[in-house]
Amino acid sequence: MTGEEIRVWVNGSLVDAEAPALPALDHGITVGDGVFETAKIDGGAPFALRRHHARLLRSAAGLGLPPIDLDLLDEGIKAVLAGGDIEFGRLRYSVTGGTGPLGSDRDSAMPTYIVLAGPQPRPPQSGALVVVPWTRNERSAVAGLKTTSYAENVVALAYAKERGGIEAVFGNTRGELCECTGSNIFVVRDGQVSTPPVESGLLPGITRELTIEWAEESGIPVRESALPLGVLGEADEVFITSSTKDILPVHAVDGRALPTERPVTTRLQEVFRSGTQRTVDP
Repeated sequence: MTGEEIRVWVNGSLVDAEAPALPALDHGITVGDGVFETAKIDGGAPFALRRHHARLLRSAAGLGLPPIDLDLLDEGIKAVLAGGDIEFGRLRYSVTGGTGPLGSDRDSAMPTYIVLAGPQPRPPQSGALVVVPWTRNERSAVAGLKTTSYAENVVALAYAKERGGIEAVFGNTRGELCECTGSNIFVVRDGQVSTPPVESGLLPGITRELTIEWAEESGIPVRESALPLGVLGEADEVFITSSTKDILPVHAVDGRALPTERPVTTRLQEVFRSGTQRTVDP
């Protein structure tokens, strides 16, 4: 997305995407003190907004931010999506700690609200994964929170892309499979679908949540259990889930090619597609 394509709303007003819109002392800039959500835009409408809002509130509470005004955020979302002409894209909305000191102390009771929207290409048919040499800390103070402190993910994703991957895979400090930089991960062995539990330190994704719910409703059990990182070298099928990728099959992990026949993943893609056709706000 270019600046010309992105629509920006900050604290009640639409602003030019290239124009200054935040004070230099905003805590989201100085120390990454903020939370955010990314929702898929499809056919001009955001998907699963109610669930994204609920996770934003959980993240904000975990970070200790002041109460969030969802009505104000909804005004911003309506403003950036006016016209409904974004066929496929990304809606991102953030709440930061507002203006604060240069250190980690927080002294503002007025959060900053930011809403962005813009088009992007639809995801590919499949992607490759690369396991990175860094870990997720399942005991971190912000484990499971969607915060704006994403530098770790930026470094890991760049590492993966340099090696031909679409996503990077993290283990945790116990050597267990955890998550990707912006996706959750599932494996299939002997027809059984498994995914790491929240206790592994992952961020519980909205698409992950819906995949598990809709799979169970369709008679496909999904086991949430601790998995060794080495399971990726044994799995029959691997797929990742995210708001803008839905369910994305994986064709290789660290150079190991996976079968092109993916019966369980394909079935789950059909189940997920059917669910999204029933409602835009499940």
